[in-house]
Amino acid sequence: MTSHITPVILSGGSGTRLWPMSRAAKPKQLLALTSTDSMLQLTARRSSDDTRFDRPLVVGNARHAEMIEEQLEAISLPAASLVLEPAGRNTAPAIALAALLTRPDAILLVMPSDHVINDVSAFRAAIETAVPLVEDGWLVTFGIAPTAPDTGYGYIRRGETLAPGIERVEKFVEKPDRATAEAYLAEGCYSWNGGIFLFRADAYLVELGRHAPEMLAAVRESLDKGVRQGQRVYPEEAAFKAAPSDSIDYAVMEKADRVAVVPVDMGWSDVGSWDALHEIAPRDEAGNAEHGEIVSIDTSNCLLRTDGPLVAAIGVKDLIVIATGDAVLIMPRGSSQDVKRAIEKLKASGHVTLDRSSL
Repeated sequence: MTSHITPVILSGGSGTRLWPMSRAAKPKQLLALTSTDSMLQLTARRSSDDTRFDRPLVVGNARHAEMIEEQLEAISLPAASLVLEPAGRNTAPAIALAALLTRPDAILLVMPSDHVINDVSAFRAAIETAVPLVEDGWLVTFGIAPTAPDTGYGYIRRGETLAPGIERVEKFVEKPDRATAEAYLAEGCYSWNGGIFLFRADAYLVELGRHAPEMLAAVRESLDKGVRQGQRVYPEEAAFKAAPSDSIDYAVMEKADRVAVVPVDMGWSDVGSWDALHEIAPRDEAGNAEHGEIVSIDTSNCLLRTDGPLVAAIGVKDLIVIATGDAVLIMPRGSSQDVKRAIEKLKASGHVTLDRSSL
């Protein structure tokens, strides 16, 4: 019998790199940035085949509960459980919540809620490649085919072939400098670390208990003391906050022995910046990606986006212009990682623009 897979969608991020549209009140994953669907809805649709996938389990921020439920119900894919974190503790505790709420032998497909995958068939084929090893207790990650020597991603060095299309992870590598990234691409045995995983719930919990026992104990206690209201699960706050904040990569994947990677070219992007959105967005003959009420004259290679006032761009090039009802961001293309400098200044001044919805 074919094993069903439980999608685990991680929706706790704040997405501040896409300010001013992404805010604490309505972060990136709840916005429609690349289609008429939100990023969360697109993620849920990737695992919507009920012959292979169960209903998703979503781990999110308690303040977004209603928006998450509304968006999933709008596409007829309501969550089997919506686990509402009382505080952000990074991905390892979030995944532990999901693993403890499912059957021990459940296969979990862990996906961030805010990534783009254009070739869903390639993604699903990669999942099928991984399933036999997962059923045997391996932890599997998906290695993204690198398209450039990008310094913004972690890398995975692939080792011996374990089965057709799947290799042992030799090591995880931190974000490299440019020269190192170029060397990785030239070597040909490195993939980007896209943060998507497939494993049995019990296999993950065994490794978490081995390498981060205090984290597992805190998460377990938070559920034991927590509350369930319909499909919503509320872990107890004090116990959950006692869990160390750590990513699955550091807490488990870099330390476990049986870790494999499926290299896959699936049109992936983490849409981690406005430059990344410009790169994947449809562009006109002048290289402009436009959304909303825009007038552009003698303008080229710009990202122009508004959900508020009309934006007129005349005689400019290589700019990012983002306008909402209460904020405007303007900067050169190639500088979008510097949005964090604006965020830091706004935080220092206690500016409310960071926290409220812009829509």
